[in-house]
Amino acid sequence: MAVDSSALINWYDVQARDLPWRRDGVTAWHILMSEIMLQQTPVVRVAPIWEEWVQRWPVPSRMAASSQADVLRAWGKLGYPRRALRLHECAGVLAAEHGDVVPSDVDTLLGLPGIGAYTARAVACFAYGQRVPVVDTNVRRVVARAVHGSAEPGNPSTTRDLADVSALLPRTRARAATFSAALMELGATVCTARSPECARCPLPSCAWVDAGRPAHTGERRKVQKFAGTDRQVRGKLMAVLRESSAPVERVRLDQVWPGDPGQRDRALHSLLIDGLVEQTENGLFALAGEGS
Repeated sequence: MAVDSSALINWYDVQARDLPWRRDGVTAWHILMSEIMLQQTPVVRVAPIWEEWVQRWPVPSRMAASSQADVLRAWGKLGYPRRALRLHECAGVLAAEHGDVVPSDVDTLLGLPGIGAYTARAVACFAYGQRVPVVDTNVRRVVARAVHGSAEPGNPSTTRDLADVSALLPRTRARAATFSAALMELGATVCTARSPECARCPLPSCAWVDAGRPAHTGERRKVQKFAGTDRQVRGKLMAVLRESSAPVERVRLDQVWPGDPGQRDRALHSLLIDGLVEQTENGLFALAGEGS
């Protein structure tokens, strides 16, 4: 079963959310920043920080000229701060090797630090209007239901998922790019994981609905918890360092998670290994780039 591209695009023209990175005047660099920030982070948390970053770092060279610590502080509580370090590294490469411009070619984008299969295609599509398949969790879910009649997608497969979406793309570049954005928007706002609003769906046919919306019979996807995890401890440790203007003593870090010293030590060690935190010669701790 195919997806009615005209129906979906017409719906998107009317119903698309007014997200700041979709507005006029946004550059490929701005879109790249938004895509990195949006990985595993809700739009509502990303939007205000993204707008601050666009003002502060309108081009890659401006970010490259800033320290790693500056970028980590500006990242705030978005989570998974390694993304910020990789984006800073990417900015340096863009400034030095690409004339301060984000490339439009998928293969070139894939060669940049921190840019994976999804991000490369998202930038090529949304920034440059390229006719390339863009596959995220929302897109996989829509395709699973509308095309394959399954309540949920199976395990990710880059080859299969890209082929599925490629087969649905309209022939013209402009319509293909809009279709890709619309497919993602449908999954994010209507064809959601827990409460799909089929009555609001613009698609005239859906294999899953036609089959009576059968329940998912495969293994349930595990929801990642946060409370009490090493991720939470890492976040608390990073918060202390972001809020300090100078390296801090170990006792300051120990205070954020006194109940389980072993877990706290493990989290701090992982931050050091990831290059997010540095230890000075006299045993103090600081954000990357501030320990020397």
